[in-house]
Amino acid sequence: MIGVRLKLARRAAGLSLRDLADAIDGRVTAQAIGRYERNEAMPGSAVLIALAAALDASVDYLLGDPALVLEDLAFRKDAFATRRSAARVEAAVLARLERYLAVEDILGLFSLDWNKSRDVPYPVFRDLTDAERGADALRMHWGLGIDPVSNLVELLEEQGVKVFAVPLDNISGLAARARRSGRGDMPVVVVNQNDGGERQRFTIAHEVGHMVLAVSPRIDREKAAHRFAGAFVMPAEALWHEVGKRRKSVSIGELLELKRLFGVSVQALTVRCRDLGIFSQALYDRLFDAFKRAGWRSPPYEEPNPVPRERPRRFERLCLRALAEGAISGARVAELLDVSLRDVDGYMRGTVPLPGAAV
Repeated sequence: MIGVRLKLARRAAGLSLRDLADAIDGRVTAQAIGRYERNEAMPGSAVLIALAAALDASVDYLLGDPALVLEDLAFRKDAFATRRSAARVEAAVLARLERYLAVEDILGLFSLDWNKSRDVPYPVFRDLTDAERGADALRMHWGLGIDPVSNLVELLEEQGVKVFAVPLDNISGLAARARRSGRGDMPVVVVNQNDGGERQRFTIAHEVGHMVLAVSPRIDREKAAHRFAGAFVMPAEALWHEVGKRRKSVSIGELLELKRLFGVSVQALTVRCRDLGIFSQALYDRLFDAFKRAGWRSPPYEEPNPVPRERPRRFERLCLRALAEGAISGARVAELLDVSLRDVDGYMRGTVPLPGAAV
């Protein structure tokens, strides 16, 4: 039944029942659409196609698994401004997730299990250093050592976390669980596709912090996730090796080179160095005054040496695998990837680079 998806798509489009009836030229009444949303009736194929077109959604999405839902959304500092913006993001993520799961099903693959330690959730009860210990423990569980993570998105996908980039209004990212019938829950991280690569990487690590930390009510959850993110992408041992344990001064040029190494902003680097006691509060303040004068503290937070947005490739690789094995048609791959058949042919021949779901 299409009730759940139809209602979500209508809210995402900002339409009332009457608006949607008008948008499909009165093929059915607003009351009939209400019955569809309550799963009291099912539209015919012509009406279904018209509804999908009016809502800028696919028929496959409207007919998708109603049991596939996002739960336990954990937001950054700002919540969604309206119910419409929340519905728009949820609908976009569900549509992409459903395509991903469809390819896995075609190939007879189970989604990779969420590779979390048995110690998760890591407790943060005393202070923010507990969040740092949680980041160290997760890195150890995944065998990362102290080296910087070159591609955070690919790492998470290998560990069973689905990562998607969608437009977000006043939100950097969110974490959620995808609940689906007959299978275990799946962790999902959503990041603002309009943010720069360094901001996205830190946001993704921040949302992982929300997934794996159990934070005491007396400790700020956002600060705990922030400390986790800093420790995960900039391990203390690595920073001590590259920067030293105590610095009286540091150049902007050195910070920009460290930015290349760790894939984070110079501002995140400076905060991390202060948290570890490498930079004094006075040095931290001087640096942030310089960042403000350079315009790096204001949206869109652009710094020199921008970090490229990372691209998860597993979904695209699975699509090409399914096509090569004859399990799916080229037309279906084009539909899944939202590209032309000519592009699909180019991907298979290796003459056109895969688009990737840019993060």
